[in-house]
Amino acid sequence: MAQTTSDSTLPDRQQSSEPAEELLDLLSPQQFREWYQDRQWRKNIENGQPYFNGPGSIPDPERHSPSQLLQCHRKLVYRQENAPAEQPDPRGIFWFGTRFEEDLLFPFLNRAVTGTDTYVQNSIWIDFTVQSDAGELRIKGATDPVIVDSDATPILPTEVKTKSSVDSIREPNRHHRAQVHAYLVGLSKKFEQDFTDAVLVYGGREALELKTFHVEFDAEFWDEVVVDWAEQHTQYRVDGELPPADPEYDWECRFCSYRTRCGKGDTDHRDVDPNGLLVGYGGYPLSAVIEYLDDNPDESLTPTLAKKFPKLVEEYGVVNWFCQRCSSEIGWDKVDPQGSPICPLCADQDEISSLSLASGEL
Repeated sequence: MAQTTSDSTLPDRQQSSEPAEELLDLLSPQQFREWYQDRQWRKNIENGQPYFNGPGSIPDPERHSPSQLLQCHRKLVYRQENAPAEQPDPRGIFWFGTRFEEDLLFPFLNRAVTGTDTYVQNSIWIDFTVQSDAGELRIKGATDPVIVDSDATPILPTEVKTKSSVDSIREPNRHHRAQVHAYLVGLSKKFEQDFTDAVLVYGGREALELKTFHVEFDAEFWDEVVVDWAEQHTQYRVDGELPPADPEYDWECRFCSYRTRCGKGDTDHRDVDPNGLLVGYGGYPLSAVIEYLDDNPDESLTPTLAKKFPKLVEEYGVVNWFCQRCSSEIGWDKVDPQGSPICPLCADQDEISSLSLASGEL
């Protein structure tokens, strides 16, 4: 009887595995990426910011974001000119930073810090200009939560940063101080009164701890460090000059999305301008390749990326190889794209000639 029962239920068990397999297929990294992208797309529309769903716009050279002040000039030029990123955005860190601010810090300020006559405002938009030797500089962006009075006039701005741990932090980073100074100047101009005090809040991801620093406005630091940096960065962009690879902090190179293009990676690329996918480089993540080619419809895959992502070939096309010596165009799949490809036609004649990318595509 037991054997009969087992045999009779076996077909049902086989049938029940089919929907399970379908669910397992949906529980994939690709499905998650597509869901997350659609989620962000919808969120931008809901927030009245559909422009974030289009190609990244190149900001004017005179425009600066408070969060980018005092960072590596070259890294920012690559980012501002929409160079293809060599690694995916650290979305987990960004996500935690947003959640820490919205779900923990804002309620903390609202319920445990403010009183009967003080309140918390999510953010305040600033947009102001500063005169410099490079002309008029424009700084615009949104603050983090600000403690305000009953008239919504700022009392104490905050700037929130998250790190894996706050134990080793002894003082605020200079570029975080620069960001806070930009908010203090912007709020002072907007409300026509002097704001000189702010607080930098560092939140730890590991232990959910925080550390705070009182920041007082320093006119010398603002004029001689921050404004001077912004003036220099504007001049680099106005002149169309690639800035030197000279970041203030070593960690900028370690976590930079343009290490290979800059010359800090393990390839022979050095000081490459912001345009185009790197020839012979296959380290780009799939999401970055798709985003770059969608934003630049006149460009195609390099042979190296076509070999790595063959499913993209039909949609985006591939740039062929070209030999300057014999003026021959060679199909992208006829030569091994690794290293420095050699023209096979010249090699047959005992000549060595390196290949470059052609202007057309296969």
